[in-house]
Amino acid sequence: MWIVFIGPPGAGKGTQCSRLVETLGIPHLSTGDMLRNTERESALGKVVASFIDVGRLAPDYLVMPIVTKRLSEFDCQSGCLFDGFPRTVYQAEQLDAFLGERGTRIDVVLHLDVGADELLCRLLKRAETENRNDDNRETISARLNVFKTQTAPVLEYYRGQGNVLEVDGSRSPDAVFANIMSGMNERN
Repeated sequence: MWIVFIGPPGAGKGTQCSRLVETLGIPHLSTGDMLRNTERESALGKVVASFIDVGRLAPDYLVMPIVTKRLSEFDCQSGCLFDGFPRTVYQAEQLDAFLGERGTRIDVVLHLDVGADELLCRLLKRAETENRNDDNRETISARLNVFKTQTAPVLEYYRGQGNVLEVDGSRSPDAVFANIMSGMNERN
């Protein structure tokens, strides 16, 4: 099963992905984690950090090779859960082309919807508890703006394919997960 999670920073994608990966037994592909874990002292790491540390998306030319390489690994042959990817329409088109060449497509796009005030509270709390350098007011604001201007159009792209499942991400993690599972079961 091929699943895409789309939601603004702090919507709970990571939490729900972990639960789905365990339930469905498919790999979790988090481009954010992949990019944040790039060796910061390497040439690639310095370029990646120059984007992430100020709340900007890493450019497609950095992201696409990392993702396609990971998708070529054995454990991803029959599906995975995309967390934080695709973030641009170009990436969505490239992913569709990559999957199409393998005779498959995205099964469902889960959209976690959470209001801006709730997102800010969640992200500031995460900054305190996880000591993440990329979670401060200025960076959070930039990341939410990037989501609105660059990633939200990806939702429209997938809505055109009719495979978006809307989920209220402001509820408790258990309620969100129950809604996700219920919605996915209705689609199968």
